Amino acid sequence: MSDPFERKIYEARLSPHRSMTPRAFYLFIVVYCVAQLVFALPFLFMGAWPVAGFMGLDALALYIAFRISFRSAGAYETLDLTALELVFAQVDVGGRRREWRFNPSWVRLQQDVHEEFGTQSVALVSRGEIVEIGAFLGPEQKAELARDLDRALATARRGPRFE
Repeated sequence: MSDPFERKIYEARLSPHRSMTPRAFYLFIVVYCVAQLVFALPFLFMGAWPVAGFMGLDALALYIAFRISFRSAGAYETLDLTALELVFAQVDVGGRRREWRFNPSWVRLQQDVHEEFGTQSVALVSRGEIVEIGAFLGPEQKAELARDLDRALATARRGPRFE
């Protein structure tokens, strides 16, 4: 039987959402480059080769922007809550980890809710320290995270269950 003080009450791994898979990206970029080439050919034949060059730069810029976006998808955050401790960690793209530890009895959840746009931010507040969580999530996901974490913190504050 596991120790009730070490049993996880709540755990979550938060990752940025990417709507396009790498395969779909490559298909999109190929179609885009072919379309750019088709539109650039008349300019080349008219002798306006700089226009074709700038169209190529557009394709290159789009490719670079998507690569940066896919690279940033490697970052994530984790939340692990036991009866004694809430551990929040941010891991960046390079694998560097920043970690905060909170006592569940003293930490509170702070939300910034806009009446038109929904939940704008969720933060952990303890002893004057404010740490935003899930900044890359959409308003609905932030609201769900806040609701679930608030319930889990209430459970942690009631203390461990000995069964």
